[in-house]
Amino acid sequence: MTPEQYVQHKAAASGSSFYYAFLFLPRPKRQAITAFYAFCREVDDVVDEVKELDVASAKLAWWQQQVQLGYQGQAEHPVMKALMPWTAPFDIEARHLLDIIAGCRMDLTQNRYLDFAGLQQYCHLVAGVVGEVSARIFGQTQADTTAYAHTLGLAFQLTNIIRDVGEDARRGRIYLPLDELKAHGVGVQDLLQLKAGPGFQSLMQTQAQRAFNLYREAFAQLPLADRTSQKPGLMMASIYRTLLDEIVRAEFPVLHQRVALTPMRKLWLAWKVQALGLW
Repeated sequence: MTPEQYVQHKAAASGSSFYYAFLFLPRPKRQAITAFYAFCREVDDVVDEVKELDVASAKLAWWQQQVQLGYQGQAEHPVMKALMPWTAPFDIEARHLLDIIAGCRMDLTQNRYLDFAGLQQYCHLVAGVVGEVSARIFGQTQADTTAYAHTLGLAFQLTNIIRDVGEDARRGRIYLPLDELKAHGVGVQDLLQLKAGPGFQSLMQTQAQRAFNLYREAFAQLPLADRTSQKPGLMMASIYRTLLDEIVRAEFPVLHQRVALTPMRKLWLAWKVQALGLW
């Protein structure tokens, strides 16, 4: 299996909404974003799949070494071999990849966030930086597009957090800010025991409204000159915002159910943005 085949398989097998946006890109950009996404999946899988903290930490340190070797022209892992040819054309810097690893490392040492400000720092590393690199690959020409990419990445990450409340709780993780749990009368133990309680709906409504506001803010930040080149990001926004709509409409069954869109619906939403500009 070639490095290009490896990253293609990694991206397609994930079933992520991001994959559908890649389909509409010209070949060079599609290869670059697929390799970058495969890198993100590899380091994220370390946290999600490796149970022993020492082993997971060692693996993340190994990935840090792989990044350094890659930028020295000595790439070893298939993902790095597939990604490195695109780093110069799309201005992907080592700091970007190391920041993403640093964000994943936070998951090994921190499973609670006191407030939204603390959560934002985590989201910056695991989502904002991903958005920044993606925007560069898609074809950024305006400096202000970076702010858009970070805001959109935050919206995506908050949507993921809302969708995965139950799944994260089963792993002992709570990403919802603790001060907001307290304000809505939701106890940490309630979440860990997958009990909704009387304040759960209002808590989740607050989280959803924040995410919806960020989607609107991101679009307002996107310069007109880059709106065509950034269509893949808008495709993902359409898919993620629709997913959030579904979660809200179903009254947040997220403690016991993972709400998802069908592949056909994701493809339809992506096509609408590509062909009609509707997101």
